[in-house]
Amino acid sequence: MNLTLSQTFVIVTDPEAALGFYHDVLGLDLRKDVANNGFRWITVGAASQPKVSIVLTNYLNGSPADVDNVTALVANGALNGVHFFADDLEATFEKVRDSGAEIVSEPADQFWGARDFAVRDPSGNLVRVAQA
Repeated sequence: MNLTLSQTFVIVTDPEAALGFYHDVLGLDLRKDVANNGFRWITVGAASQPKVSIVLTNYLNGSPADVDNVTALVANGALNGVHFFADDLEATFEKVRDSGAEIVSEPADQFWGARDFAVRDPSGNLVRVAQA
């Protein structure tokens, strides 16, 4: 069996703000934007990885209590977001910082061997960017 990653979903509370962050700040390509009954599925991805997509969505299949619980977890940063590689970590950090995004940690050498920084997307999801 040979599996490859196709797409991953990130729960967001404000699709428009998420699009601004992932597209305008991080520079991911907008591939698709589908709206239906107040929900959106925004597909973004890196030009260098055309077969891998991130779907930003405010849709959650569950009860109203489930939606409230997940929304609270996302807002508190309790759910893991996505991790990226950057060719130039310092320049990427400066662009993200200058956008006004919430910086969790500045570029630093981590004990697990990576040099990275962490930021929260507008919904509170933790996003890490490591030196490629």
